[in-house]
Amino acid sequence: MATQESLNQTAPMSDNAAATLSVEDIARTLSVELNLGQGQIIRTIALIDEGNTTPFIARYRKEVTGSLDEVQIQTIADRASALRALFERKQDVHRLIEGQGKLTPELAASIEAAKTLQEVEDLYLPYRPKRKTRASVAREKGLAPLAELILQQPEVAGDGNTFLDEQAQPFLNADKGVETSLEAYAGASDIVAEMIAEDASVRGSVRSSFFKQSAVGAKVVDAEKVAEKDPNGVYRLYYDFNESAAKLVPHRVLALNRGEREDVLRINIAYPYEQAKRDIVAHYPVKSTSPFGPLMAEAMEDGYKRLLSPAMEREVRVELTRKAEEHAINVFATNLRNLLLQPPLRGKKVLGIDPGYRTGCKLTVVDETGKYITSDTMYLYQTDKARKLLQQMLSDYHISVIAIGNGTASRETEQLVAELLRELAEKNKDTEPIGYMIVNEAGASVYSASEAAREEFPTLDATQRGTISIARRLQDPLAELVKIDPKAVGVGLYQHDVDQKELAATLERVVASCVNFAGVEVNSASAALLKHVSGINTRVANAIVKYREANGPFKSRKDLMKVPGLGQATFVQAAGFLKISSGHEPLDNTFIHPESYEAARTLLKMLPEEEKAAKTAERIAQFRQLIKLQNSLGRSNHNRGNAAASGEAAAWADIAAKAGVGLPTLQDIMENLEKPGLDPRDELPPPILRHDVLKMEDLQPGMILQGTVRNVVDFGAFVDIGVKHDGLVHVSEMADRFVRDPLSVVAVGQVVQVRVLEIDLKRSRVQLSMRGITA
Repeated sequence: MATQESLNQTAPMSDNAAATLSVEDIARTLSVELNLGQGQIIRTIALIDEGNTTPFIARYRKEVTGSLDEVQIQTIADRASALRALFERKQDVHRLIEGQGKLTPELAASIEAAKTLQEVEDLYLPYRPKRKTRASVAREKGLAPLAELILQQPEVAGDGNTFLDEQAQPFLNADKGVETSLEAYAGASDIVAEMIAEDASVRGSVRSSFFKQSAVGAKVVDAEKVAEKDPNGVYRLYYDFNESAAKLVPHRVLALNRGEREDVLRINIAYPYEQAKRDIVAHYPVKSTSPFGPLMAEAMEDGYKRLLSPAMEREVRVELTRKAEEHAINVFATNLRNLLLQPPLRGKKVLGIDPGYRTGCKLTVVDETGKYITSDTMYLYQTDKARKLLQQMLSDYHISVIAIGNGTASRETEQLVAELLRELAEKNKDTEPIGYMIVNEAGASVYSASEAAREEFPTLDATQRGTISIARRLQDPLAELVKIDPKAVGVGLYQHDVDQKELAATLERVVASCVNFAGVEVNSASAALLKHVSGINTRVANAIVKYREANGPFKSRKDLMKVPGLGQATFVQAAGFLKISSGHEPLDNTFIHPESYEAARTLLKMLPEEEKAAKTAERIAQFRQLIKLQNSLGRSNHNRGNAAASGEAAAWADIAAKAGVGLPTLQDIMENLEKPGLDPRDELPPPILRHDVLKMEDLQPGMILQGTVRNVVDFGAFVDIGVKHDGLVHVSEMADRFVRDPLSVVAVGQVVQVRVLEIDLKRSRVQLSMRGITA
């Protein structure tokens, strides 16, 4: 328990106050938190501090980091930044309190030992400059010594009331507004209340209990106007709501916050003084034998209700919101990653259709590379004319697949397309039928009106640009979707309710990770795609495109060094992710970094002699088999497996040493030599192409259908099964087991089998299930 005397003692400046936080200090902390070696962490932080990007470190510095993945590297970066910020804040608080002449050795030690920013702020709170408070007014009246008496609670032998009156007499001063003992003790109690409420130990104990045992309640602001403010009953669940703060799930926190912002709900967090009292008394016991005991008890209750409880309520609201936003951002990020990494549909001419009633359906043809060819417009109400135009475009441009946007009139357009394709399939039974797919057009209008779209297609109007985007999304979702704001792609929940700066930073990180994971063909990539490549910014991306337009396609990665503004440092970060499929150097079409080309060539010389029909992949397979065989021969049956495995590992280590690289890099080189030009997305299941239309009226309970996951949220997943509205698989229907997190079962873009449970035609809702279905 702090006293005024102890607060007035000062301590000399500690050595730590002038110290710096070393990488070794950070590594010791993170080693325990992340269960990683200190050496790994030290080397990884060094790479980060040198300006290397996370994708570059994860792919090309595996020997340095011990093969940490992107998530681990980013976690180290984030936590190192947080620990440095904590250290800097400790230094600031240490300096500020010392400047007031109030820094004791005990307080300095507490600041140094604090493990969170909240602990540091609790320690600083009593010394933080404030606006005028009841306690500060009482101190100006000279009542601090009387407050100290209340805190000490001395015991007396005589009449307690007389003693209290005697102790108050020296503090009575009419000029200062203290005319009676009652006024003196009221002011002194205000000081005690504030001291207790600002005591770091008390706040820590009460905070812990508040977070665990408080209850979040909600009521309508005005019952008479609720129909006006919430006409659709969006917040009906929360009109009379009460739930433990510890059990409140993230999406409910965000819904409550939105309801409050829209003035529909009033929210409060309750934790009665009777429950909090035991935490406060543990630090400030009340002496029942002292005449000051009742004053102490009253000040304690006042301090909690007037100061501490409101502060804790704000903290709980902030923390619940922070965790809910973090969860929502992570769900959005996971959905975005899965959306961006959907497999491309390569080598197909696509007819894109942006459906519409009044202004008609915009039709656009793009070739196999996404290059714009032509466009037209058809009107659904002119059925025969629309069918003829559609059939003519399919025939004239040898269309392989149709992409239909999922906006207004999409299902009517689908009906027209499906009927025509069915007729064409019956007439041309010997040719491969044309398929179609409903494409999520979220953000297409955003792109069509953007500066990037105007630069790419200066002679086309916005509707034509939007239709091109729809067609290209089927050909290469990643290359097209990076052109728009990630928040506009339609796979989030409550994305407008979360911290926009944090959301933007996280989604940008996801986009960059996906672009570098898939790799980029530098001779066809747009500036919008290139700017997400490791080490490349918008200026350099534009410079690459301009150089390519002026000088023709890049023939080798080395040519990138000729681009103005692209220096050696940028080249090192970016080169491995930029592929050239038709250049002079075959290795340029792999993820092998130019710094490892010599190692790759050394490895190629070690492979079995090339035969006429033997490809590199076959030679590598023979090489692997040969090493395995060599290390299994000559072993006794006893413990042969372990000996062979040990010998094989030693053999690979020897090969890596001869090539001049580490074992992880050697393995990466071999994988890339086996599959040159590989896009990791190609290994995923291809998109579902439909050939006929399905109406909600066609659905029957029990039907088994195939669909594509469009969005994943906390309570389930929305699946496109080919009807007008996506069906919902509730989290309870996702598997034949308990599912806590839908993302552990499904992902955006995943093809799944579902069973129809219930069809509500009036509300256009379909309930689906994945339980009891074997793949």
